[in-house]
Amino acid sequence: MNGRLCEGRVVIVTGGGRGLGRAHALALAAEGATVVVNDLGVTLDGSAPDGCPAAAVVDEIGRSGGRAIASTDDVATWTGAQCLIRGAVDAFGRLDGLVCNAGTLLDRDLVDMSESNWDSVITTHLKGHAAPLHHAARHWRAVAEQTGDSTGGRVVLTASTAGIWGDAGRTNYNAAKAGIVLLGRTAAIELARDGVCVNVIAPFARTRMTISLDAGLAAAPTPDRFDPVDPANASPLVVWLCSDESAGVNGEVFEVHAGHLGIVQPPRRGPHVEVDHRWLPAELGAAVDGLLASRPAAR
Repeated sequence: MNGRLCEGRVVIVTGGGRGLGRAHALALAAEGATVVVNDLGVTLDGSAPDGCPAAAVVDEIGRSGGRAIASTDDVATWTGAQCLIRGAVDAFGRLDGLVCNAGTLLDRDLVDMSESNWDSVITTHLKGHAAPLHHAARHWRAVAEQTGDSTGGRVVLTASTAGIWGDAGRTNYNAAKAGIVLLGRTAAIELARDGVCVNVIAPFARTRMTISLDAGLAAAPTPDRFDPVDPANASPLVVWLCSDESAGVNGEVFEVHAGHLGIVQPPRRGPHVEVDHRWLPAELGAAVDGLLASRPAAR
């Protein structure tokens, strides 16, 4: 292929002021995309909004010869997400891609979880993905109906392996990320008629959130050696998924970290047993034991 992968495309990156989002925005711009860098600039607990992170990334893109604008719209609200999508279309006349990356972290065990901790993380992650996706989908549906043609829209949602396999200590975060996986799979089915591809990534990298869980990640990388936790390691996949090259790749979940790239298989039905009557409670112990024993060993 000649030229840059995203030449002429307009892509929104939420959470684009720091960490993974910043890396994605820079990589997309380097491949020719015009980037809308959206970031509230808040602290990890969602407080103290600051427009500087988004503006700094826009400046960095501009110094490298790219084109970008900043947005501080709150994508965890329907109104803020609508303003973001409308602003991108008004500024550039089109929208080709949406990368949802905004998030927060308020880790608690379930027994110690407050309602505000739960609501904040679920809202920022899950609603913060659903709201911009909703308004982008409405835009692409209108374009498809007006032109009678495929829109070529691309969406990349950000989940986590914690939302796939689960772990202890962050029930709210894991539930939100699991929701994002099914949000992506469902949207992929619904938006295929408009030529929109929706995929999910589950990255791992050095970010404010991961450093808060493991201070060792804050250590400076070794000079002249591959840095396995550099946020930019996930960005080539994001660039490719936002390009025309990814046509036909839809509804997938990719695990990406360091030099690893893998596909996460969707849940599948396991062993089963049937009887010709309604199950009796007394029968179920032996039935469940048999099913568990016949289940393939976890890999």
